Amino acid sequence: MNAWVHAQFGVTDFWTFVVGTVLIVLLPGPNSLYVLSVAAQRGVRTGYRSACGVFLGDLILMLLSAGGVASLLRASPELFSVVKYVGAGYLGWIGLQMLRSAWRSWGRRGAPPFEPLPAPAAGDPFMRALVISLLNPKAILFFISFFIQFVDPRYDQPWWSFSLLGLVCELTSFAYLTVLIFVGARLAAEFRRRQRLAAGMTAGVGVLFIGFGAKLATATL
Repeated sequence: MNAWVHAQFGVTDFWTFVVGTVLIVLLPGPNSLYVLSVAAQRGVRTGYRSACGVFLGDLILMLLSAGGVASLLRASPELFSVVKYVGAGYLGWIGLQMLRSAWRSWGRRGAPPFEPLPAPAAGDPFMRALVISLLNPKAILFFISFFIQFVDPRYDQPWWSFSLLGLVCELTSFAYLTVLIFVGARLAAEFRRRQRLAAGMTAGVGVLFIGFGAKLATATL
């Protein structure tokens, strides 16, 4: 199988890539936590809307990687530093917003259903998920350091290679996020009944987002 995929698509060690991708996707990150939280807050349909933002963000990162931006970031530490600090700042800001929301809601009783994630100005989970995906430290490092290693540089049609690898990534992400969306939807009723539980979850996710931002700020290639 590996030899056939290499000959047809210019992808080396295909099954190693599949296993590695599954394991990396399963690691908790900003994308999965955001989609889970949105599904718990607003239901399955909105959960999938935020997941579509993740899919588009990952697709953009794949196209940038295929277009040579990954190599450019590896060759330019200054440019990589700009990207990672902007991303770290955004993830940290989201984390602080979640902590503020949890703090305001902790002592309120009999209030309307709690919103685990404060909506952005546009109120669009798709756009927020897209930005989170583009600035996700796990995704950035994945496409810069892991993704491109499985494309044979001698293959004369590298777009086929990137298309196959990208399809594996998107299908794996779709399957995983689908599970999280339905888990989140089942949590929604419990959060409506137990406001402090929702506040505690939001605070925990906020701390994790701040941690993701710190991890990205200290990331090296």
